[in-house]
Amino acid sequence: MKRTLGLIFAFFLTLLLTTTASAQGTSIAFGGLSHDVSLPIEITADQLEINQADGTADFIGNVIIGQGEMRLSAGAVHVEYATDNGDTTGEISRLVASGGVTLVNGAEAAEAQDATYTIETGEIIMTGGVILTQGRNALSSDRMVINMTAGTGRMEGRVKTILQTGGN
Repeated sequence: MKRTLGLIFAFFLTLLLTTTASAQGTSIAFGGLSHDVSLPIEITADQLEINQADGTADFIGNVIIGQGEMRLSAGAVHVEYATDNGDTTGEISRLVASGGVTLVNGAEAAEAQDATYTIETGEIIMTGGVILTQGRNALSSDRMVINMTAGTGRMEGRVKTILQTGGN
């Protein structure tokens, strides 16, 4: 399970790479990413609820997930586990962060109201006031869809980009 959560972090970090876009429905270019998924993962929350019957876990209230320099914070994180013939396999199938999601790694950050990561398809969807920042550059939209399998991303809904061109 720790390895799977590490892969989720690596996925989220991909969102923080250099982006350039200036129109609605613009594609995002992603560069290389190095992150040590073997580092320990620490999760803190005000409350944890586990439901064995439906194979879910809910981290509720001031959720902070950290691994190395990465930090993901949200109001709540809902974890759905894969099942095999009705039994939970222990592998995460989907992760849903809500209540204001912020992912930070050094000077890079991604924010949105909600984020859903589906492991099987390798797709993450961030919705609700999406903002990506890298240093002094920023990109915003209503929705961002990332396909980790294909290495592609798309910003949708009134995309705005601020690129600093040098100087102060």
